[in-house]
Formats: sequence, C-alpha cells, structure tokens
Amino acid sequence: MTTSRPARVFPVPPEPADVPAPLPEPDAADLRLETVLGALSDPLRLRVVRKLLLESEAFDHPCGWFGLDRPKSSLTHHFKALREAGVTRQRQYGLERRSQVRVADLEARFPGLLALVADWTPPSG
Repeated sequence: MTTSRPARVFPVPPEPADVPAPLPEPDAADLRLETVLGALSDPLRLRVVRKLLLESEAFDHPCGWFGLDRPKSSLTHHFKALREAGVTRQRQYGLERRSQVRVADLEARFPGLLALVADWTPPSG
C-alpha cells in the first residue's frame, strides 16, 4: 500500500502591471522531461530553482537576488539554460533580466517535480 503526500502549492505573486513580455521560451505543451531534468542536473541551476520556489517574494528576481558568486558570463549561461529548457521565464527590464519558475506549466506537465526540487537538500560546503 502506498500513501501519497498532499500536493505542494507554490505561491506565485501576482503579475504587476506593465511587465515586459517574456523572452523566447518553449510552449508548455512542448516541455520535455529529459530537457527539464537536464537543466536541473546542474547543482547551481537546481539551487536557483529551489530558491525561487522557497524564497521568492516578488513577481520575478534579478541575478543579484540569488547571491551567487560566479562571473556574469557563467550566470548568463545557467539562466539561459533554465529558460530554454522551460523551467524558468525571463523578462528583460532595461539592462537587467529577471526570472521566475514556470510553476503552472511545470506542474501541469510534470506533477510533483517541483515538490522534489523544493525538498532537495543541497550538499553542505
């Protein structure tokens, strides 16, 4: 007998007025599990998504909010990989890109995946 745990709900702050259009991303129907898992296989990207799920207070967040000590070019690569896989949505605000997890799309396509990401415990060190 297996017991299922209740579905985890990830609140998404409401979209403010006058937000820029999202950068190019795959349609929800085109999200592929192997592509999403490939993007999440990198520990830094997994941390980014987990932080957005558990600590997000605003509609979307700039790179500086994550507190990552990496070169800008490296961070750009990681955020692009998440967006192109369909894990995050990015919007351009002037010179700054802000990110949010595509919660509704991912939950519809892969129920429970985001709960696994949120429950993941990063290795110490």
